[in-house]
Amino acid sequence: MNKHIFRSTFTLLNTDHVKLNKNWNYKNVTSTFYRLYLIDGGEGKLYNAAEVLNLEDGYIYLVPSFTTCSYYCDSYLSQYYISFAEDSADGSSLFSSNRNIFKLKATEDDINCFKKILHLNPNRGLHTSYNPNVYEKRPILKTFSEQNEFMPVSAFVETYGILLQLISRFLTPELFLMEDNSTIHSKISDAINYIQTNLQSNITVACLAKRANHNPDYFSRLFYENTGERPLTYIQSKRIERAQLLLTTTDMPFYEIATETGFENLSYFSRIFKNITGQTPSSYKKHSLVI
Repeated sequence: MNKHIFRSTFTLLNTDHVKLNKNWNYKNVTSTFYRLYLIDGGEGKLYNAAEVLNLEDGYIYLVPSFTTCSYYCDSYLSQYYISFAEDSADGSSLFSSNRNIFKLKATEDDINCFKKILHLNPNRGLHTSYNPNVYEKRPILKTFSEQNEFMPVSAFVETYGILLQLISRFLTPELFLMEDNSTIHSKISDAINYIQTNLQSNITVACLAKRANHNPDYFSRLFYENTGERPLTYIQSKRIERAQLLLTTTDMPFYEIATETGFENLSYFSRIFKNITGQTPSSYKKHSLVI
């Protein structure tokens, strides 16, 4: 588990302290990066189809990458926010199997971390707009990320350490890990990790079942019981998540992205991409580039 965590590195995109109003009302946002919030006044909501979390004074919230989430403020909300990107050599993600919206009571250390990261990174806020359709564009995200290159080394390293400290708050067993450590859960966890780190390969249910020493039908039932999804559906969703990240952050041509994410041809990749996202790869890429 600990080796898996340190496959990921995290870099700051934005941070600021803002006062929001009823215009902060955005539905079904699925970002390629993480969001952290510390509420220090007012109220609002984070929600999706599965849950609704009230944004309350004195609490911190984490929205992992690719977690679909809606944002709502009725009249007034004061918050610190941090958005940051995750990168790993094998394409894995720390929260790939646990993409929920997280909420914790803020400690004094948490509050100091938010204030310190803001102090280390002045003028890193979303000054143009808080609308994801405006700032979640590839050129803008690239600009945010490139600002890290001009930071003093000490500030860059300290910022990274603070991000790790804040992320660690959400890695407690009761929040992050499965409570049942049985053999079944262990094997499904191994399958999830294998999928995430071998997306470019030909992953089949039969292959996953063999790794778990189960027949395919039994393995599929266990996988569904633990994840709520069939193995093939899960594999496709993780491939498309990886494709979305590559479309947003690289200049790779579509056929290379299809190959990198394990699709046998560009036509099949395009069809699955549209089935899952509602957009073709070209329209998704075009949207991410338009400012």
